[in-house]
Amino acid sequence: MSDPALGLTMLVLIVVVIMMGFPTAFTLMGLGMFFGYIAFYEPHQLFTDNRVFDLMVQRTYGAMTNDVLISIPLFVLMGYVMERGALVDKMFYSIQLAFRRVPASLAVATLIVCTFWGIASGLVGAVVVLMGVIAFNPMLRAGYDVKLASGVITAGGTLGILIPPSVMIIVYAAVAGQSVVKLYAAAMFPGFFLAFLYLVYIIGWAMINPKIAPPLSEELTRVPVPIWMRKFQSAYSNNMLVGLISALFSPSRAMAIEADKERISYWTLCKDFCAALVPFALVVGTLWLTWWYVVIHQQAAAEAAVSGVQQLGSPGLSGPAAAPAEHGPPEGFYFWFGLCVVAGVLMLVRYYWRMDADGFVVLKLLTSSVMPLGILTVVVLAVILFGITTATESAGVGAAGAFLLAFQARTLDWKRTKEAVFLTAKTTAMVCWLFVGSALFSGVFAILGGQALVEQWVLSFNMTPVQFMILSQVIIFLLGWPLEWTEIIVIFVPIFLPLLKHFNIDPILWGTLVFVNLQAAFLSPPVAMSAFYLKGVSPPHVTLNQIFSGMMPYMVVIIVCMVIMYLWPGMTLWLPNYLYGG
Repeated sequence: MSDPALGLTMLVLIVVVIMMGFPTAFTLMGLGMFFGYIAFYEPHQLFTDNRVFDLMVQRTYGAMTNDVLISIPLFVLMGYVMERGALVDKMFYSIQLAFRRVPASLAVATLIVCTFWGIASGLVGAVVVLMGVIAFNPMLRAGYDVKLASGVITAGGTLGILIPPSVMIIVYAAVAGQSVVKLYAAAMFPGFFLAFLYLVYIIGWAMINPKIAPPLSEELTRVPVPIWMRKFQSAYSNNMLVGLISALFSPSRAMAIEADKERISYWTLCKDFCAALVPFALVVGTLWLTWWYVVIHQQAAAEAAVSGVQQLGSPGLSGPAAAPAEHGPPEGFYFWFGLCVVAGVLMLVRYYWRMDADGFVVLKLLTSSVMPLGILTVVVLAVILFGITTATESAGVGAAGAFLLAFQARTLDWKRTKEAVFLTAKTTAMVCWLFVGSALFSGVFAILGGQALVEQWVLSFNMTPVQFMILSQVIIFLLGWPLEWTEIIVIFVPIFLPLLKHFNIDPILWGTLVFVNLQAAFLSPPVAMSAFYLKGVSPPHVTLNQIFSGMMPYMVVIIVCMVIMYLWPGMTLWLPNYLYGG
């Protein structure tokens, strides 16, 4: 058998052996050692002198010294601390109350919590199991269709490996030799866009067929407004913002009201007034940060760059070195920023005009349950995207913040901390050994000529870049049916990477399409891990086939998202190009 034929045999065997249930990492190492021994075999050599052992050592050292992989254990620890800290129950309740008037409100709240929690933890299994315990039974008791309830949990739970910070993106960056921060920036908009398409599908399906998501009972939609707050409205105003402002200037009537057998203090009024200003602070803070980064920061950076170029230029010489650089906000920025300001003002006016006691209680619940985790997530992503820290340093910030949140909520004891650390070590060891195995396997595969044979085979079709893009994504989509995303990225993605340059395809765009494509790996039978995660915590009458049926429409949504991403590449490439150039 020729060497290229041996390489293709390796490729076929790895799929067969993994489907038989053998551990992926050690299967890769075993096949790599076996076929590598054949590739380097020389009759006059001793068994121990075969060069495959040197290759094994080199590949292991290279994987273990890869700086990109250092952030994995810290991000994984952040996720497990969040999961073990049980911080999601109150979040689900508050979001469900906030969307109580939306069709399929429980499913909408489940998707939002899955998205939010997936960003914070990045753990698909943990999110699906946790939301299966918290949201699946309430949806079934409310009369929701089993397919709708199971589909929203399994599909929403996979978003954690797409929206940064994501371990999958880090693994791809290490395999493809790409920048983690650029990939994070590229995956940001597509990840939220896919979640938005899921949301449109759920609400649209519920509006077309209301029987799949009946309206909730009054008991489930009633906001727990304290008695003292009703008395406060009677004393001042039905509008809570107006009432709180009035109470700050004339607090005597408010202090005469009893709240939980205690009098309302002036400090309580101040805290409630600050809570009422949270939407205003979020809108103003977002607009100010956008203005600061685009107008002030970018202009200062451009002037500093011009100054540096002029200092490097020769005195008295005119030319490019001394010419002022064009800098300033992108074209049309002021128009769109002004439009956002007007929209923000109108939303705030409408919100505060309608702020009654129910809305104020929901706001306080959202502030206490969502805000801390939201601030931590925004900080972790912002310090990466704006170049303040490296991915590893931001992972450390995220892990430390996760511990602080869990301790503040008093839900993380010594036992749960040990479990989180143990699971982190287990997951990290799996990823590292997977890299060692894939590095050895790909090295032997290339030595045997398998990579060259695949490239020649693809190039012989004389495909256009569009045809190659479709072919590669279809192959990865089909591989997602029997394999998990880890095997696909470390085994098959490296086969396509050398061909991207030939077809002039941006590896950032192609990689982001792969990330979205691999969402289907968790939703496609027979190895649909999300389905098995949910089945483990679902009632006995819910069958695996029902869960599979509920997941299928979301695979179609994933394909639609990929088509839109390819037709509109700016959704993927605009943010990394704007932040880092391109």
